[in-house]
Amino acid sequence: MTPMSVLTRDEAQARAQFLDVHRYTVDLDLTTGEETFDSRTVIRFTALAAGHTFVELKPATLRSISLDGHPLDPADLTENRFPLTALTAGPHELRIDAEMRYSRTGEGMHRFTDPTDNETYTYTQLFMEDVQRVFAAFDQPDLKSVFALTVTAPDGWTVLGNGIAEHTGDGRWTLAPTPPVSTYLVAVAAGPWHSVTTEHAGLPFGIHCRRSLAPHLDADADEILGITRACFDRFHEKFDEPYPFDSYDQAFVPEFNAGAMENPGLVTFRDEFIYRSAVTDTERQTRGMVIAHEMAHMWFGDLVTLAWWDDIWLNESFAEYMGYQTLAEVTLPRALNSVQAGEPPFPDTWVEFGVSRKGWGYDADQRPSTHPVAPDPAAVPDTASAMLNFDGISYAKGASALRQLVAWLGEKDFLAGINTHFARHKFANATLADFIDNLASATDRDVHAWADQWLRTTGVDTLTPHVTEADTTWSLTVDHHGTRPHHITVGTYDHTIDTQAGPERLVLRDRFDLGIPQDDATQDSTTRPGRRPALVVLNDNDLTYAKVRLDPDSWTTVLNGLSGIPDALTRAVVWNAARDMVRDGELAPTAYLEAARAHLPHETDLALLQGVLAFADTQIAARYVTPENRPAALATLTSLTRDLIRRTEDGTHPGLRLTAVRHFIDAATQPDTIHGWLTDGTVPGGPELDPELRWRILTRLAVLGATDEAAIAAELEADPSATGQEGAARCRAALPTPEAKAAAWHALFTDDTLSNYLFTATAQGFWQPEQTGLLTPYVPRYYPEATALAVRRGPAIAEAAGRYAFPAYAVDADSLHLGEQALTDQALIPALRRKLADQIDDLRRALTVRTAH
Repeated sequence: MTPMSVLTRDEAQARAQFLDVHRYTVDLDLTTGEETFDSRTVIRFTALAAGHTFVELKPATLRSISLDGHPLDPADLTENRFPLTALTAGPHELRIDAEMRYSRTGEGMHRFTDPTDNETYTYTQLFMEDVQRVFAAFDQPDLKSVFALTVTAPDGWTVLGNGIAEHTGDGRWTLAPTPPVSTYLVAVAAGPWHSVTTEHAGLPFGIHCRRSLAPHLDADADEILGITRACFDRFHEKFDEPYPFDSYDQAFVPEFNAGAMENPGLVTFRDEFIYRSAVTDTERQTRGMVIAHEMAHMWFGDLVTLAWWDDIWLNESFAEYMGYQTLAEVTLPRALNSVQAGEPPFPDTWVEFGVSRKGWGYDADQRPSTHPVAPDPAAVPDTASAMLNFDGISYAKGASALRQLVAWLGEKDFLAGINTHFARHKFANATLADFIDNLASATDRDVHAWADQWLRTTGVDTLTPHVTEADTTWSLTVDHHGTRPHHITVGTYDHTIDTQAGPERLVLRDRFDLGIPQDDATQDSTTRPGRRPALVVLNDNDLTYAKVRLDPDSWTTVLNGLSGIPDALTRAVVWNAARDMVRDGELAPTAYLEAARAHLPHETDLALLQGVLAFADTQIAARYVTPENRPAALATLTSLTRDLIRRTEDGTHPGLRLTAVRHFIDAATQPDTIHGWLTDGTVPGGPELDPELRWRILTRLAVLGATDEAAIAAELEADPSATGQEGAARCRAALPTPEAKAAAWHALFTDDTLSNYLFTATAQGFWQPEQTGLLTPYVPRYYPEATALAVRRGPAIAEAAGRYAFPAYAVDADSLHLGEQALTDQALIPALRRKLADQIDDLRRALTVRTAH
């Protein structure tokens, strides 16, 4: 990796006071070869005083650079900075001609050749500081400018960008100039795209993917475009400012590191969202949420942009909240799949948020690396530290805080403040102070105090109920361990007479609002008429961000009747309480599994089923029970999922059945059943095995030593796609032989040729709890070799090495000691250091959970 200097906040502030940047004219030539492309840039700017500054770029070769027609010496480039000295006050023109490298790691200009048809695609991902990999720039978010791009591409390619693209002949494409936007939001995607285009609200809309995925995009085009149009219209009902760009394209691109990127006018998504295999409605809902999330960024992030990266939550928390809320509200004008015209396709988005995304925030907020939603600017001194805050706090906790704000403030006043914010700062930059001032202008409530309590503090509050009963009344008090006020709903439930077999059924008695003061103390008692309910649930509508506990009688009710609670969102709150109790050592992991075994076979909500099974599989069975108890945990999951498969034989719940089949495969300890499915090409009674299920089975067979290289090669010959290549890499790394492990390790940590996705797939296959004897020697090798790898290959691979290649299976004191020692290594780059710190804290927690029970 080419060394580079990270931009500091102080440097950015000084440069913003020194420069006005007016226009970038960028010419990219993508026809010069497979390793590099040409980049020519003209930057017109004004120096507001005499002085000096620098421009950033990371070229393979800097051919020439000139200022106001006078040549400068390319040798003056130091790392990624070229000095501009002795500038006079007034207008200037900077010209740069450079050769730039394509990326294989999803950073800068990524280049990918599809193994299915040998077609090549390129796209940009310029977030934070990667514009420097594509063209020269004053690279910081508060130096907005107009960008005018031209691109030369091979014959047969289509070029997409932030503005409408025009093909002018001979492979030349001109993109309409942008309004003022930040450098990190410029986007280009070029290749022989398959496209579906339409028009909505007078603007061109398009969705695009690789040609090999064309049938799958076409199959879902009505759904994707229907949700896109519905969200677009809903945002125009919420926001006074109209959509600020000239078109809306959505490109599903290969080997994309994030879920999506909010480039104005050209949102890029990971192309796993174009489904080659069967998916559940919850997975479709997730795609819809991401569509809504990225569209919300067109206003919050693109129209109004943060001034510095300490306010990244202003982008991500807002888009996360709006993504879930807006998708729950939109309706479609015509029937789609099983959804009737005029009905919302995904009305229960907050259930999935509660059972999956919220836990991401809770977990991040209990680690040593936690930070406030809105950190102190001093805590984000440079771009390297800013990148570490793209986590569950900036997304899930921030969105939860906004949801609590709306519950307290009211949506009308919240949107009034948001619209004031847009009006005051459109095509410019804003800070947390600006945002809070604009919210405060719409209400008499003390929003500044709320911000101090919610956005400037760390950690998760815990709310614990105490219920007492008198002759004709019952009373509730709440122990509040934490620092924030909460506006919550309390739900009360009674047993109901039900002659059906299975868990007890419960019926809602009452819901009432309750204010929890900021003080860390026991709240005054609330008295209600009647006998005490069978179940009392704090935060019943999940409107606040806090861990909740159940009183003993309520917990007894839950053990017998959790799946009988009528509302899925309430069940999500209860399952989260159980999850948190396991992580905090208050509930045995086996007790969670027993609850799952008793209630998931009766669960009807897909998001809940997927979320609870995911925690049971990846955390409880894989980490929280001892190796001796893992077979019993897997047997419980096998029994549970077998019951679900039997229950869904009538074909009325395909999503539940698919989820059960996936987890049955993952929990298999004997190969016979799943090998039979693979041989037959189907699960008895369905589904037929699509590529995802075939590779899933083959991976598990590899772990169990029940397949070999010949079978993997045959499967790859049948499915030579990009995901097939990843499946084969995962299987090969999972084989329980010394040769397979040595080859995978070499590919991960020595070879340096794996793309970001093939690296991830290989890492996912490598560590397996069933293969301890083979893997133990690799655990001490991991830390020094991952450290060296991160230095060589940069932040994207460092993140993958810390997330996927970490030996998470090794939950023991020796592994913890190795990890703690590794954190003292000064050679760790920030991206890997943060990932390792979080992994090691999770390891410490897993050890604590094991010793507690």
